[in-house]
Amino acid sequence: MQVLRQFSALGLLMGTLFFAISLTPSLLPRTFIVQGIISGLSFSAGYGLGVMGRWLWAYLELPVPGRRGALSLKRIAAGICAVVASVFLWRASGWQDSIRVLMEMEPASGTRPFSVALIAVAIFAALLLLARLFRRTFRFLARRLRRYVPRRVSNVIGVVAAAALFWSVIDGIIFTLTLRALDRSYQQVDVLMPDDLAPPGDPQVAGSEASLISWEALGLRGRRFVTAGPSADDIERFLGEPAEQPLRVYVGLNAAETPKQRAQLALEELKRVGAFERSLLLLATPTGRGWLDPAAQNTLEYLQRGDIATVTAQYSYLPSPLALIVEGDYGAEMARALFDEVYRHWTTLPDDQRPALYLHGLSLGALNSDRSFDLYDIIDDPFDGALWSGPPFRSPTWRALTEDRDAGSPAWLPRFRGGAVVRFMNQHGGLGDGAVEWGDFRIAYLQYASDPVTFFEPGALYREPEWLQAPRGPDVSEDLTWYPVVTGLQLLADLAAGSAPPGYGHEIAAEDYIEAWLALVEPDAWSADDVERLKALFAPRR
Repeated sequence: MQVLRQFSALGLLMGTLFFAISLTPSLLPRTFIVQGIISGLSFSAGYGLGVMGRWLWAYLELPVPGRRGALSLKRIAAGICAVVASVFLWRASGWQDSIRVLMEMEPASGTRPFSVALIAVAIFAALLLLARLFRRTFRFLARRLRRYVPRRVSNVIGVVAAAALFWSVIDGIIFTLTLRALDRSYQQVDVLMPDDLAPPGDPQVAGSEASLISWEALGLRGRRFVTAGPSADDIERFLGEPAEQPLRVYVGLNAAETPKQRAQLALEELKRVGAFERSLLLLATPTGRGWLDPAAQNTLEYLQRGDIATVTAQYSYLPSPLALIVEGDYGAEMARALFDEVYRHWTTLPDDQRPALYLHGLSLGALNSDRSFDLYDIIDDPFDGALWSGPPFRSPTWRALTEDRDAGSPAWLPRFRGGAVVRFMNQHGGLGDGAVEWGDFRIAYLQYASDPVTFFEPGALYREPEWLQAPRGPDVSEDLTWYPVVTGLQLLADLAAGSAPPGYGHEIAAEDYIEAWLALVEPDAWSADDVERLKALFAPRR
């Protein structure tokens, strides 16, 4: 009973309510560890709101129960909490399976309710300890200040000072040191020389002895990119006709000092290998660590029969979420520098003797690719188009297009001005559904309704997102219900630690890339049977 005296009855009830609804589904299936963390944070948020409500009640001098009555209420609250938590933990497995069925996954063997509960309790205990430490710090500072200023003033200053102290420790020590350690770690990984990779002998390949970019300067991601794609022989065997060797140019972060120098180096390498003599030039922007999705790259090289050159430049060692936080502007700067160099040279070539120029990016790459050019700079001589897949919710163009979508189109697959310039698609298509003819300048978004990178929004903490309104996306569970605070935490967990099979969530399937490239680029002489054979070629990788 002594333990119960330390807690708020209203806090326990609110915490348990938040804990229970945190077990309902969100966009992606969850492991028991992720579920335990979400449930612990949700319980803590509910408990905090309950404590604030109890404080407000007392502050308004409304009647409160006596000591014995308060203890009885806490006993009743504890019993209710135990029953509610048990019922919702028992139902959690079915809720998770409602997502797994939509994503063609095997049903979960169980949600491990005891493990979830233990993790949630541990999270709550840690946050409660932190909150009480904050309260002691604030009270200590406030007592010292009361010697010089009135009590209420000392309380306000004490809270502000305690918050500043805690934030300085978190941001200046924990966060900064962690980021430095991660940056060093990823930088060391980038310079590794795996035994399965050897410098190319073909002088047309970046990193060869004839290349302007050394094998070492490519970095780990670059070395894999320039050597791992389909060869001309691979494409010829599939097509049964002659094909060209796809060209790939990659500039690693260590290849030159500045983004402009790396961009100039990329342009010179493109000229050296004859990239501007191909029929299509793809300017691809990688994710944070310099990774490009093979499902997007390889499929387009098959569709183009190898008659394609691709160029990209690395801008970070960090994974996309960290790169977005720490080096958000740096990725856009690199993308702009590369676009400026390539586009400026491309515009000097005769219209009938230059390749079609397309942009591509996945996730953070889509965001930085979008930010690489200004519409007013290209309006006189526009490039041919762009395919941006899994665009992050922070993408300003994507957000503006979605908010200003045509009436009647859903937020998860909008239609913008009839589809004259911009079109959206998911795993069920969409690029051929425009109300008007798609013009020569084309922008395509490939996105799934279950992708938290695209559809997370901070406002979900306090209001229902539009994409939850009917009709819902085909891969969003009907059991997903919006709840204040909790749904926002669930989506944040999906964003940080969620995973799904290709074709759902943030995993773009190769067959969907094939449909996107076919509609956007319109390569010649591809019959329906050939397209199905190509999809079958990549199907095992789904």
